[in-house]
Amino acid sequence: MSRRLIECVPNFSEGRNLQSIRQITDVIEQIEGVKLLNVDSGFATNRTVVTFVGEPEKVVEAAFLAIKKAAEVIDMRHHTGEHPRMGATDVCPLIPISGVSMVETVKFAQELAKRVGDELQIPVYCYEKAARVSERKNLANCRKGEYEGLKVKIESSEWKPDFGPAFFSDHVAHTGATAIGARDFLIAINYNLNTTSTRRANAIAFDVREKGRKKREGASLTSKVVKDQHGNDVWVAGTLKGCKAIGWYIEEYGIAQVSMNVTDINATPVHIAFDEVASKAAARGIRVTGSEIVGLVPKKVLLDAGKYYLAKQSRSAGISEEEIIKIAVKSMGLDNLKPFNAKEKVIEYLIEDSSEKRLVDLTCTGFAQETASESTAPGGGSVSAYMGALGAALGTMVANLSSHKAGWDLKWDYYAEWAEKGQKIMSEMLYLVDEDTNSFKRIIEAFGLPKSTEAEKEARTSAIQAAIQYAIEIPLKTMQVAYSAFDLTEAMVKEGNPTSVSDAGVGALALRAAIFGGYMNVKINSQDLKDRELVNRFIKEAQEIMNNAIKREQEITSLVFKTLDK
Repeated sequence: MSRRLIECVPNFSEGRNLQSIRQITDVIEQIEGVKLLNVDSGFATNRTVVTFVGEPEKVVEAAFLAIKKAAEVIDMRHHTGEHPRMGATDVCPLIPISGVSMVETVKFAQELAKRVGDELQIPVYCYEKAARVSERKNLANCRKGEYEGLKVKIESSEWKPDFGPAFFSDHVAHTGATAIGARDFLIAINYNLNTTSTRRANAIAFDVREKGRKKREGASLTSKVVKDQHGNDVWVAGTLKGCKAIGWYIEEYGIAQVSMNVTDINATPVHIAFDEVASKAAARGIRVTGSEIVGLVPKKVLLDAGKYYLAKQSRSAGISEEEIIKIAVKSMGLDNLKPFNAKEKVIEYLIEDSSEKRLVDLTCTGFAQETASESTAPGGGSVSAYMGALGAALGTMVANLSSHKAGWDLKWDYYAEWAEKGQKIMSEMLYLVDEDTNSFKRIIEAFGLPKSTEAEKEARTSAIQAAIQYAIEIPLKTMQVAYSAFDLTEAMVKEGNPTSVSDAGVGALALRAAIFGGYMNVKINSQDLKDRELVNRFIKEAQEIMNNAIKREQEITSLVFKTLDK
């Protein structure tokens, strides 16, 4: 199940006073569920870039508190530095990472901008995807004139702030203005070349970067830049949208690189950029020997790359995400210069709570021993979900074996599609293993609520009923998801690798067991729910799924035995 995550990368106009910087980062870390990933301060720029991630609502709250604290500890009237700036919090972008669309992120950014303007009385400009005026999409336009030109700017009709005061009060003189926006994740990636020539590296960079190069005419030694009718330089665009690139020599490695920022990973995925740089390099007699990602990367970037290269090999992507990421790393040579540790580079892995104990992380023996212990959880619901995961896993295995079977190359994509569906179902079932146990914990917590007053009793009763309802919905979901895997096992019995037909049959049996177990849990947990009309709806749906599951399992296992008896 994809966790809803956004990243926030505010830039504060303070890079020298460590105490002030710490006060800002402290308020960020106070928000539970938000993880501070990086604090990068520059003395010459007198600027600090902070990176943190978490669920959208919590990140927005942390951003607001950080902007508020920065306004308290940074006085723009005394600020100097090399980097362009216009406020204590100069810029605050929100970036969707997983489970959140750009449309949603824009809404979060604009809500944050309004709150900062209204509650903190700081002039705010919305930029990039969150811009309310087209001229304000470009951050450079919003920042033009910097702090020193802010008084004239905010009091002009053209540059009236989107939110907050439009006059230069003493308070605004202290805080300056802030740009708040939503943008795509920026990937910084360097391509390693088997050359030491910066000139050759630059030539490749100009071939691919969106800006391209100036158009020239004439022989190479005497060529001139072509001008248009207005006397402006004419540019020839590069091949990659949303990419900036230059060539440089890295003394540490003893090679030249093409250094690239992919500013729009939707327009140009990283794997497409890699292949294009490799192609342009080859055309110039140069080989890309590998690449390195600078900073962090969303998991989706590597998963998309891995699936892309697997498809080029006519291989199934219905495998674990660890294996898919491994293919991405090897295909783009991300471990060419130094080891690539996904646990240290992928944002989602960095923010995982290592202290959280999950049943699905146990060994097979550990899970069995935990189930057999005196603890009431995990129980039948979690075991049912795990059986469903195993059923889907067996169907997926047969699909992968079929996709890779010699002589079946023309149908590899058909089986690969089934394998990916199976992986998705298996992931959902594994999520339900722990969620069934969590639903039981919710009931225990609800019964532990105070009940001294009538109001507390009413709140406790309401919480208990909500927890019981959730404890019914989870095994029902187990039944629904497990049933959806019958299509996979049936297809593999009929059309999969015939030497694995028994595996698909066992998968169907495991799915039937998961559904029966889910049904039992729906029934027993329904006993204490007071809303009997809702209970009847749950029981009716569960009964229908179970009845259909009996038929599907019998049909599939009958086909298995017919195949085995031939």
